[in-house]
Amino acid sequence: MMKFRFRRQGTDPQREKIKQELFAFNKTVEHGFPHQPSALAFDPKLQLMAIGTKSGAIKVYGAPGVEFTGLHKDTTAVTQIHFLPGQGRLLSLLDDNTIHLWELVAGTPRDVGGVKREGVICLQEVGSYSLPGRPGIESCSATRVTVLLLLRSCDLLCIGTEGGGVYFLELPRLSLKDSQTLLQDQVTQSLPDDYRCGKSLGPVESLQEHPQQSGKILIGYSRGLVVLWDLSARHAEQLFLGKQQLESLVWERSGNLFVSSHNDGGYSVWAVTNGNTYNHQPVSSTIPYGEKCIYNRQTHPHTHIGGMPRASYGDRHCLTIQQDKDHVTLDFTSRVIDFFTVHSIEQENEYDDPSALVVLLEEELVVIDLQTPGWPTLPTPYLAPLHSSAITCSFHISSVPPKLWERLVNAGRAQQGRQHVHGSWPICGGKNLAPQPKQQELLLTGHEDGTVRFWDASGVALTPLYKLSTANVFHTDCDPSDDPQDPSDDPDMQQEEEWPPFRKVGCFDPYSDDPRLGIQKISLCKYSNKLVVAGTAGQVIVLGLSDERSDHLVDVSVVDLLQDREGFTWKGHDRLEPRLKPAPFPPGFQPLVLVQCLPPASVTAVALHAEWNLISFGTSHGFGLFDYHRRNAVLARCTLHPNDSLAMEGPLSRVKSLKKSLRQSFRRIRKSRVSGKKRTITTPTSKVQEANAALAEQEDVAPVQRRIEPRSADDSLSGVVRCLCFADTFLRDGTHHGPTLWAGTNSGSVYAYALEVPGVGSGRVCERGGAGESSVCVEAVLGKEIQLMHRAPVVSISVLDGRGKPLPDPYEASQDLAIAPDMTNAHSVLIASEEQLKVFSLPKVSAKTKFKLTAHEGCRVRKVALVVFGSTAQEDYSEHTLVCLTNLGDMHLFNIPALRPQVRYDCIRKEDISGIASCVFTKNGQGFYLISPSEYERFSLSAKVLTEPLCSVQLDRPLEPTPPQANGTHKNQMGQAEGQTEEPPSALSSPILDTPLDSPLSCADLTLDSTGELTVEDVRDFLTTVDEAENNLKNIKEEEGRSTGILIN
Repeated sequence: MMKFRFRRQGTDPQREKIKQELFAFNKTVEHGFPHQPSALAFDPKLQLMAIGTKSGAIKVYGAPGVEFTGLHKDTTAVTQIHFLPGQGRLLSLLDDNTIHLWELVAGTPRDVGGVKREGVICLQEVGSYSLPGRPGIESCSATRVTVLLLLRSCDLLCIGTEGGGVYFLELPRLSLKDSQTLLQDQVTQSLPDDYRCGKSLGPVESLQEHPQQSGKILIGYSRGLVVLWDLSARHAEQLFLGKQQLESLVWERSGNLFVSSHNDGGYSVWAVTNGNTYNHQPVSSTIPYGEKCIYNRQTHPHTHIGGMPRASYGDRHCLTIQQDKDHVTLDFTSRVIDFFTVHSIEQENEYDDPSALVVLLEEELVVIDLQTPGWPTLPTPYLAPLHSSAITCSFHISSVPPKLWERLVNAGRAQQGRQHVHGSWPICGGKNLAPQPKQQELLLTGHEDGTVRFWDASGVALTPLYKLSTANVFHTDCDPSDDPQDPSDDPDMQQEEEWPPFRKVGCFDPYSDDPRLGIQKISLCKYSNKLVVAGTAGQVIVLGLSDERSDHLVDVSVVDLLQDREGFTWKGHDRLEPRLKPAPFPPGFQPLVLVQCLPPASVTAVALHAEWNLISFGTSHGFGLFDYHRRNAVLARCTLHPNDSLAMEGPLSRVKSLKKSLRQSFRRIRKSRVSGKKRTITTPTSKVQEANAALAEQEDVAPVQRRIEPRSADDSLSGVVRCLCFADTFLRDGTHHGPTLWAGTNSGSVYAYALEVPGVGSGRVCERGGAGESSVCVEAVLGKEIQLMHRAPVVSISVLDGRGKPLPDPYEASQDLAIAPDMTNAHSVLIASEEQLKVFSLPKVSAKTKFKLTAHEGCRVRKVALVVFGSTAQEDYSEHTLVCLTNLGDMHLFNIPALRPQVRYDCIRKEDISGIASCVFTKNGQGFYLISPSEYERFSLSAKVLTEPLCSVQLDRPLEPTPPQANGTHKNQMGQAEGQTEEPPSALSSPILDTPLDSPLSCADLTLDSTGELTVEDVRDFLTTVDEAENNLKNIKEEEGRSTGILIN
């Protein structure tokens, strides 16, 4: 049947208005731990914490949900951050020697969920300053900033430099006070001759203000000299002639003593006395066992916090806490960046009495409760290290039932056991103005160490709920003491006998004892509480939720996907050995059955239908169907092509050779050239190729759409199963519907199986003589076998009901949790390959409409999702939309089933391959993707559903209004573009009509208007369409005698 093009229609203002009410692109918040942190600060008055990163970002955190993000114009590392206490201002020092001033400013009121929110504030840069220096390398180095000190009055910033000079900057104007500048020469003139010795004092290492007398500061030089400088009188009041290289200084609260720490691991206590200009010896010197740095906070009787000797413990990242006889050395798994204590700031108190120690590490944030005996760690409500083990996959669940949520929370609390403490989170500044989420959302992440972590993704703060480990199902080399599910084995709870008393702290552990444990695919049914996780070594585990601890043996079933096919030998890794004895499983998800695929290749796709008790799984060798209720393997189908040699080597194989790869590459190139010549004689598309070649030679006319070249059937890994789908639809005929299984492969093959599920469908149990369901097995019969002519990998398969809507999830229709699907009108199947989207009618599998994305800039489809978009204007109006993410990082939105383009957004940088690969969509129009190994960027495509920080802070100064700007995201860094309504970009796409979905014109079977001016592209496309239609008809006639094989372009 020939197809003609529509005449291009004008835009419909009504439809454009509906699009604005449905679609809007925003990057809203970044979840997880900041990548490569480099600086830390704390405002004790506002109870806010700031973290700077090497990419130039500044993130301010308060109570859960209170977050502000700023980004410097230059991607330069932040080396220091200092708050102006109580003012909502902070200073940042960058690696390029510039100082920047940031302010929390008032934003414009926003409508959130129909409620107008006022008092929302955001973080904005208001000024910057760079110390002037004379031309020349030495002078520039001399003015390089080493340390900053903000006086308590917050109107003066003291700047120490490498050249030993101290400069003073007036705040908030950021103007230099030349009259106050203190150069090193002025200090050396006051030194005794025997101490001076012609040597430089070195860089300024520390600046500390006198705790009782404003206007006096301690200046510590690298050589060991400490000067008590009077700012008003501009003279050195006292000099402390230290001889050991200085690391840091800290005052005792009374101002009569201060402590200096040194590079030999010791610290000295110096007395500040009147009338004595020179002080040669400290009151005391101590080397407990050596500290890299000392951070003293006075409690009763004494608390001391520091590091470890570099010579003896240089390979460990430690922090020591000592109070009287209590002594513990915190041993971290990543480098310590900085730390601070949360303590009393009342001047009349005798002691600081710190309540918490906050340690910023390179890979996580650790908070120690200093008020609870034993100094336990506090669980973090945000900033949790998503990458404690590398993330390998993710899965999102919307509208989690309250019962499931409660059971997951209880299971997570049971995991913490004795680790669980009741101390409150110490960083609690600001107020969260965001409305309470209308529904609970779960984000599941699979990890390299075989764990699945459950996160509360309902709001701005991504909070850990529960962790599932699959390692105890197998015999591995994992140390049981590393499993936090057993608190008795946790080193945090054990009293160490060794000295120093090390205690392992933190959960960052990037090493996996066995890479085969890695989780590749996850599927969860929120109604039946069934979970399926699949791994790198072909393991597929079905788990059920239990509130009680259990000791049981996991059933094991082996499925051979090769089906004894000859000529294939697996050269990859071995399977994991399952435990042959009962194993203990804590409350939470517990394994019911283990399905082991052979060969043990990585699982590439899974599907779960809990209502039918069926799971399907696919690898690079084929796919299988398993009934986990009856523990019965229903189907095993091999999808290997005879030339799929790489599929037999596995991802962990070391037998691949460069010589073999080059040989295969040249063979493919040679074969493509030969096959190209043969197509001139044999294939019906030769006319199209000749026309394309002729048109390409015309320089004045550029083709709009590219021809999709057929891929060779013997490409390596063509048998990889990319997607699986269960559906209750029409496959046998147009009157009887029933369970079906669909599978798509890397070579453009689609397999559709009709399933006989006991108890599902009318009269099927009775036909078997009334046998009970337990004695009847599920059966699978091949119904259709479809081969896409361009052989592009099939990314997604979805079945649409008679109204063109996606079928509901299992249990939703039977339990009246969703609108029942339309079973009276004909169904259709939407097949998305990497190169095009196409809708076919069922059960005949005839093409209805298609859209070729590869025609535009050579993009390839990477992720596909069916999303419901609600309207901001009408509460009860929504549309089902197909969302496509391409390898260029842009989002394309299409209505279904007509596949008309709606809008396009630039979301992810095309160079960010890992970000594109990690993207996961929610059902309400949001999504997540990794912007670093430890951070998810959250975005929204919906104008109605938005999860972003909305917060306020009570400041000591009036807020100044400012134009609205992005809060909570790196929009400039990520290259975000505004969403634009997409014009019809292709003459080969489906007919473009800007009409509502419920319009009769939304149907794809329309009378086509063939009048109008024909361009060169239209002629080429017309030829392509004619040849494709003729080829399609020819194939259908040839295959009429073979009902299970259909060739589709």
